[in-house]
Amino acid sequence: MVKIRLARKGIKKKPFYHIVVTDSRNSRDGRFIERLGYFDPIFKEKTKIKINKERVNFWLAKGALISKRVNFLLK
Repeated sequence: MVKIRLARKGIKKKPFYHIVVTDSRNSRDGRFIERLGYFDPIFKEKTKIKINKERVNFWLAKGALISKRVNFLLK
């Protein structure tokens, strides 16, 4: 099953997340199919989220499931 979810990057106490399309059996930070954007919870400016919504819609049309957190970020 293909999922759209967050993959954690960054260092200790300074998280940075990539929004990725991956197989649900892969580990959280493991292999992914495509990177769709990023989310930076620490960044103070306006652009802390960047998502390619065109590609998200493409993967949703193919039957990918979306995690709760990514769904919240899209809205």
